[in-house]
Amino acid sequence: MTHRFASVADRVAIQSEKPWAERDVPVTVYEQIERTRAAHGKRPAISFQLFSDPGAKAETLSWNDLHSKVTQAANLFRSLGVGEGDTVAYILPTINETAITLFGAMTAGIVNPINPLLEPEKLAGILRETNAKVVVTLRPFPKTDVAQKVAEAVANAPNVKTVLEVDLLRYMSPPKSWIVPFIRPKNEVRHNARVLDFATELARQNGERLSFDLAKQDRVCAYFHTGGTTGLPKVAQHKASGILYNGWIGGELLFKAEDVILCPLPLFHVFAAYPAMMSAVCSGAHMVFPTPQGYRGEGVFDNFWKLIERWKASFIFTVPTAMAALMQRKVDADISSLRQGFSGSAPLPVELYKRFEKATGVAIVEGYGLTEATCLVSANPPEGEKKIGSVGIPFPYTDVRILDCESNGEIKRECGIDEVGEICVSNPGIFEGSTYTEEAKNLGLYAEGRFLRTGDLGRIDGDGYLWITGRAKDLIIRGGHNIDPAMIEEALLSHPAVAFAGAIGQPDAAAGELPCAYVELVADAKVTPKELMEHAADRIAERAAIPKHVEVLDELPKTAVGKVFKPDLRRRAIMRVFDAEFAERKLNARVADVVEEKKRGLVAKIERKGEVDEAKVREVLGNYAVPWDWT
Repeated sequence: MTHRFASVADRVAIQSEKPWAERDVPVTVYEQIERTRAAHGKRPAISFQLFSDPGAKAETLSWNDLHSKVTQAANLFRSLGVGEGDTVAYILPTINETAITLFGAMTAGIVNPINPLLEPEKLAGILRETNAKVVVTLRPFPKTDVAQKVAEAVANAPNVKTVLEVDLLRYMSPPKSWIVPFIRPKNEVRHNARVLDFATELARQNGERLSFDLAKQDRVCAYFHTGGTTGLPKVAQHKASGILYNGWIGGELLFKAEDVILCPLPLFHVFAAYPAMMSAVCSGAHMVFPTPQGYRGEGVFDNFWKLIERWKASFIFTVPTAMAALMQRKVDADISSLRQGFSGSAPLPVELYKRFEKATGVAIVEGYGLTEATCLVSANPPEGEKKIGSVGIPFPYTDVRILDCESNGEIKRECGIDEVGEICVSNPGIFEGSTYTEEAKNLGLYAEGRFLRTGDLGRIDGDGYLWITGRAKDLIIRGGHNIDPAMIEEALLSHPAVAFAGAIGQPDAAAGELPCAYVELVADAKVTPKELMEHAADRIAERAAIPKHVEVLDELPKTAVGKVFKPDLRRRAIMRVFDAEFAERKLNARVADVVEEKKRGLVAKIERKGEVDEAKVREVLGNYAVPWDWT
């Protein structure tokens, strides 16, 4: 950490020192790892513990060790035929091998991290889209089906030639390690790819130097898929320059080499891979990964404060869902080492921010980023005024404009102070013209050819702070009237029993869409939908925005990093509304499923329950904008 970032004036001062192109930033990520090894070789780089217990066995790699392992991995991938334009995918939980693969693959070719929670057909679809040649994944292991899902996916991705398996057994101690060979699940392999042991193949490679010449120009070296556990992911392309920009921000504005970063977030997501891991690479800080599943790991929330004490963590990466869970557990350890926390992925409710600060004495830095921008865009300044609810000040060399754009990206006008419009971003993380691998998805994506249209609605206040107000595509359009779902969600979140809220437009025959909302309650809270409806109605100034339906769910669907996943809520609403229509009209039909198609969006699949008046069904559903098919 060499620059102060406390105000807009500080950002301007940093940019005024020199243009971004003149900063001493290496061309490749591998070169940055070499620099960090030279400066901090014997210091710890990454640590991983398989179990969440604060006394559990852990493995720590120094920067010397990590450099050697990354070198071996890059050489291994080259030996398997991976060139600069070839892809190595990893479908792994977060372990030390994941970080080694991340950097080794982007050195040899292009790395493609994939969410292991996805179903086999989605995994296969991404492997085909990125044309992956090698896949790194888990060897079959108790209590996880990753290996089995990957085997099924590879059978439908003939481009994959080699599968490298990581065995978690090496992280275990007796007597547990003695039991695994007897209970290890079988894996029926029906693909033609070679299956090799990652550790064995890695050990055969030179860890001192690369076996190939490192290209000295900027290039695409990562593919990250967007979207949650369902829906059709798009694949974003990241250049080394954008990845290093993210690391530079962390190294210059957030971390020192002495920092210890506790990061229970998945390394298949940009939030952990760049603002966390790359920032550690650029600063020399120590990254700690607790359990392969991070926050989802068994006992992680119960042991979280003790893990901070164990590692003397000075910084944590978190998301609002995790913070809400932590606030239901007493701080039962010495967390005096904790200096700050960084929250992203979803808006942080004001009350949750205050609760966390009161319980820990630590102010959370809320930030904003997106996969399409290689991640970081803005943050509340670590040392300056934090406007709770905003996502802070754009980082140095990031230009944010609030625009009203045509669908082709042509700017109609720029919005004024505090006026809501689409957030558009230009910075070194934007790959102008080629954000996505699929060319058609880049059409209309840029304003003036260089400002990425994020699809997020927001405003910039008089002090230069950015506020996100919703998703452009999440707008509820009631009879041609635009309703921002954020105002409904904020009203519901102000109820003390509500932990999370998601507002969407449910299909309506007359208005096109009507606002409805789904909520998840805090632990042990009790409240009826009617009470929530009345509470929201008193707090929503716009009559048209008052939800027509409020439903309490045990848990809202969320992405791997804690965002409420609205496509699943829309599916639920479509099924409810259509099934109610069928029941009211005594039609022998039901919604069997709602699936997402590339060209039509969400499509209802209608099932006959016996003799059915098909013409009547067509007439009824013809009143709705939702496309449908018979099953």
